[in-house]
Amino acid sequence: MGRLFFFLACLVLTGCASTKISKDSSQKENEIALLIEGMTVREKIGQMFAVVPENFDFTLTQEQIDQGRLPSSVTMSEKMKENFIQYPAGTIILFGKNIDTPKQTKKLIDDFKSASKIPLMVSIDEEGGRVARIAKNENFGIENLPPALETETEKKAFDNSFSIGSYLSKYGFTADFAPVADIWTNEANTVIGNRAFSKEPKTAAKMVKASIKGFHKAKVLTSIKHFPGHGDTTADSHTESAISCKTWEELKRCEMIPFKSGIDAGTDMVMIAHIRTPNAKTEDLPATLSKIWITDRLRGELGFNGVVITDAMGMKAVSKYFRSTESALMAINAGCDIILMPHDYAKVFDYLVACVEDGTLSIERIDQSVKRILRMKL
Repeated sequence: MGRLFFFLACLVLTGCASTKISKDSSQKENEIALLIEGMTVREKIGQMFAVVPENFDFTLTQEQIDQGRLPSSVTMSEKMKENFIQYPAGTIILFGKNIDTPKQTKKLIDDFKSASKIPLMVSIDEEGGRVARIAKNENFGIENLPPALETETEKKAFDNSFSIGSYLSKYGFTADFAPVADIWTNEANTVIGNRAFSKEPKTAAKMVKASIKGFHKAKVLTSIKHFPGHGDTTADSHTESAISCKTWEELKRCEMIPFKSGIDAGTDMVMIAHIRTPNAKTEDLPATLSKIWITDRLRGELGFNGVVITDAMGMKAVSKYFRSTESALMAINAGCDIILMPHDYAKVFDYLVACVEDGTLSIERIDQSVKRILRMKL
């Protein structure tokens, strides 16, 4: 484990990776393989979770975690640190309730990073407009940029993303779950709306590409969302099952255009939406749990080789129909690499460890995801 920590910490945290990065891909892959061999099953499983700080306060119920700000929302206690070491998530995500002041936010992030044996991905949803956890907090004194739909040029998309990425990096964030690659093709859709760059696919595609470049210049990882396109649904998957009635051919002519542009631009992650697509020749499942959508189409037809992350698994479009343990296993079997915010985190964690130990879930499948995640973190 000492070798794993030293190598990853040197690469990710201190930025002294120039000589390592210059190695050819086969050498890097061999090094990653050696690192994976030195990890425990729990460390591997942990890399496949993205959770909120409150998940490490085991005195809380899921309902309490969902309700709002608590002491464990903004600080990491010693007991939370012990729980984090026992259940070592690879990614922490912060929301508005976790963000009070610049000093508090940086300390919370630094505390989690210090407690992690493997470099931590610290993420946030910071798009500008109505989704801006930092810029909408007056304690930070940062101008909240307009929503994506008001972005007039590719240069502006680049500049806005570079600006957001720059202040996120300042406070210790390493990833932004942005940009939105949806197209606002349904006027009745409110969950996306002006979060999309455009109502037209080619314009959205150009903006998504420019935005990714801006974030990457600021050294922030990106996750385009919400594959395979949430802009044509009328329901909000936070509260109910959302459906896109388009066929696969129709989606390829429209929704897939900005997603493919984002993939070609080098997005680090793709976030999968909990939408059902009854006319697109898939299983009768949310896309998050669909092998056809994730493995066959996203990875196969669109050629995405990076990290696939679910949307929050506590959203009603999934949690209303599936147990948290069941949906996590289904998402992994479908091809997802990171499970975002499952209900009952410790329970789901232990369940997946048990699945590996009893052979229900192969360690080879886990290693596939861990390899992608470590490659991204490097």
